[in-house]
Amino acid sequence: MLTFKDFKSDQQVRWCAGCGDHAILNTLQKAMAESGKKKEDTVVISGIGCSSRLPYYVDTYGFHTIHGRAAAIASGVKTANPELTVWEITGDGDALAIGGNHFIHAIRRNIDINILLFNNQIYGLTKGQYSPTTAKGFKTKSSPFGTVEEPFRPGELVLGARGQFFARTIDVDLKNSLEVFKAADAHKGTSVVESLQNCVIFNDNVHAAIVNKEFRADRTIMLKHGEPMIFGKNNDKGLMADGMKLKVVEIGKDGVTAEDLLVHNAHEEDPTVHLQLANMQYPEFPVALGIIRQVEAENYDEAVEAQIDDVKKDTKIKCLNDLLNSGHTWEVN
Repeated sequence: MLTFKDFKSDQQVRWCAGCGDHAILNTLQKAMAESGKKKEDTVVISGIGCSSRLPYYVDTYGFHTIHGRAAAIASGVKTANPELTVWEITGDGDALAIGGNHFIHAIRRNIDINILLFNNQIYGLTKGQYSPTTAKGFKTKSSPFGTVEEPFRPGELVLGARGQFFARTIDVDLKNSLEVFKAADAHKGTSVVESLQNCVIFNDNVHAAIVNKEFRADRTIMLKHGEPMIFGKNNDKGLMADGMKLKVVEIGKDGVTAEDLLVHNAHEEDPTVHLQLANMQYPEFPVALGIIRQVEAENYDEAVEAQIDDVKKDTKIKCLNDLLNSGHTWEVN
């Protein structure tokens, strides 16, 4: 049996002290070890950004690609060799700006890759410009008077691209992140995990309003399939349906009981409630953590393999060499 130490490379980790990437790396290494898969059957692919240094720090096959192209390379690797487990490491800038088209089409195709999206709402590697997830009005080096753009909500984008697996974690919540990473790895199809990650240099405490242990339980909700949507330090709050919307209620007040709360169904094919959960924002709602959507569907790489096998039945061309030597051919001496 492998341990997480077996997935540590001999490279010095070069993230800033206190960066949330350290916690995500450690959790990913543990998830890889607990998966029971061989190191040589695992590939870690990244684009450009602080998060994209991660392939150097895991003792597996890896590929540090170019800006925004991690999803394209990961898609090609998985399609070429469906037996491999492919992890794509990307950031909110790398995935959602220059890599936006690759990101949504990998999800639409439902290619069996695991996308870890580090979201610190800033460009860290290039020193503090606003990213596609930066809050409107936030002042950065590239928006000194405050950005006027409405930010992407990654969960909304994933579900809009017909994503079948979306989860959200907090970088320092190692226990729940580990379970989510393992579930993402086991899922057949594109899994997207948004990790709320802290950049201590250029956007420190960006998620502090919800991740601080002192009030995390009252401002977030950890969703579990098949369990009531309860949250709060004293488990005294929950979510109910209010017509076509969600509302926060207090258990024991106005006759509300735990039986009145919504029960989380991550496997529901209709994404309506999943979208509402993914879009919840503090202070009106708790921020949803855990697996928000997990639905089984045909994935691209298996469909391609099945199509190739089917075509082979009715053709003499079984491989590339057969194709090159078919039709009119000649030798040049």
